[in-house]
Amino acid sequence: MDITERTQDATLIQSRHRIPEHPLSNDQVLVLQVPYPDPLVVVEPSEARRKIMHGEGDYSRLLTKLYEDIVRFDEITISRRYPTRINGHYVLDPSPIPRFDVPKLNQSPALILFGAGREKKIYVVPPCTRAEPLAFDDIAFRTEEFIDARGRRSCHRCSARDSFLDEFSRDDGVRLYQCSDSDYCNQRIAAQNISAGEPAL
Repeated sequence: MDITERTQDATLIQSRHRIPEHPLSNDQVLVLQVPYPDPLVVVEPSEARRKIMHGEGDYSRLLTKLYEDIVRFDEITISRRYPTRINGHYVLDPSPIPRFDVPKLNQSPALILFGAGREKKIYVVPPCTRAEPLAFDDIAFRTEEFIDARGRRSCHRCSARDSFLDEFSRDDGVRLYQCSDSDYCNQRIAAQNISAGEPAL
């Protein structure tokens, strides 16, 4: 089969850590690797009991864990694998994607398939499905923010401020931020070269 690094040209996209920055389409399938397919495993060791809890929509212990985070740290500290409710009922583990990517699950036109090889489990979020991160009425879900005292951080390569940024340090100790999605970054750079003089977002 043909291989491409351009998100828009791919029909099958495999990842473990990210949902691409470019919006997906209805002729694409995104495959995410999942190390722990059940979000309830952190509060209930018994798989038989977890199945009953899923069937009954009983996520009270998971919500309690989130509440304990708020009490201890004034916010929910889960950075990846944020539990997400599908169609108002089933809560799934969306793999190690960051919170930044969780809203992309909602009403996505692409089929999103999750595979847990060691657990021999596969589950999917069908296209155009409602997906909502677990949250409280008075404490809204929020994604990561790349803001410091000097303002909003941007990618040092393409100047993007609307993408998920990875942080790294140069040999001289200077901290830099760069788009986690290299295809998105490279396409922005190419577009800026074609449209010279247009400021980066």
